[in-house]
Amino acid sequence: MVQDGLKEIVDICENIRDSVDFVNKSDGRALLFAEIAQHLQIPGKKLLHDCRTRWNSTYEMLNCAIKYKEVFPRFQVREPLYESCPSSEDWKKVEKVCTILEKFYTATHIISGSEYPTSNLFLPEILKVKKLLDARVDDEDDFVRGMITRMKLKSDKYWKECNLLMSIAAILDPRQKMRAIEFAFPKMYSTYEAQENITYVRKAIFEFYEEYVAMGTSGNAGEGCSLNLASEIVCPPRASADYWDDLDEYCGELESDEPHKSELVDYLDKPRQPIGQNPKDFKCLDWWKINRSAYPVLSQLAADVLAIPITTVASESTFSVGTRVIDSYRASLAPETVQTLMCAGDWCRNLHGVKKKLKVSYIYINLLL
Repeated sequence: MVQDGLKEIVDICENIRDSVDFVNKSDGRALLFAEIAQHLQIPGKKLLHDCRTRWNSTYEMLNCAIKYKEVFPRFQVREPLYESCPSSEDWKKVEKVCTILEKFYTATHIISGSEYPTSNLFLPEILKVKKLLDARVDDEDDFVRGMITRMKLKSDKYWKECNLLMSIAAILDPRQKMRAIEFAFPKMYSTYEAQENITYVRKAIFEFYEEYVAMGTSGNAGEGCSLNLASEIVCPPRASADYWDDLDEYCGELESDEPHKSELVDYLDKPRQPIGQNPKDFKCLDWWKINRSAYPVLSQLAADVLAIPITTVASESTFSVGTRVIDSYRASLAPETVQTLMCAGDWCRNLHGVKKKLKVSYIYINLLL
């Protein structure tokens, strides 16, 4: 979708890219450019280069260049060899494109970052993009309307089918639950399709939960509790026959008539936690860890679902895999060993609050090897 949008200003992007290269190729030109920017009281350090194969890098280049749009014409006056200065009309188009791409840029960093978030964050970001496209598809500007129309066609085609992973993950967020699906789907689908997908997701999560119940994940926990209690509580000797002999039978008849509320039903029936009442750094997995005793089966399901990434490769690392290739000297490592080393590195960085740097992290792994 973003590439379709950038096609509308491909010539302008080339001009800005050539301008950045021209300024940065010479220290004298960079100094002159910085001098003009300082005279105009424009904050910032320097222009950014982009990687042609990464649209988010191109967005960063355009977004940075916009700040210096008043500098380029003045730079052209003082530098006769400079010939690729964008016009004022070009800058207007770039500003419109960057305004639209900002939502995609933010969503990409949340969904496809190097440090993967839990999958409950995916649906809100997709909804934001969907709302943006719907709001601008009938824009008064012909340029914007043409760009959005092409992007929306691809978006509608891709999101025509309900994404089960994002939906179930959103439900497993205590701040969203089923309300998130009921809120988002009418904005993403037609009235009939929205109701049909809501029913489909509700049925799927209950079937999914029943599979986890069948796996007996809660049975072992119950046995452990009974053993601990048995070691602490001494039962009195059985009394002689009296009126309490039939208590078990009496209670069994009554309790068998009461429907058993499953963990999933109990979780969905309780009110969701308002987003404003939770900290900004709220972590869904931490919530399930704290509430594991109340939802032993459902917490295991949540841990498995929330850990699923929506993309297999981080967007900013897709074209920068040179440092992550296992060469012939390490090709004999078992997949489990590689995974253990990678996970250990991530856990250690998270434990000590160290931000991930690709080169440093992989040097560390090489040392471990």
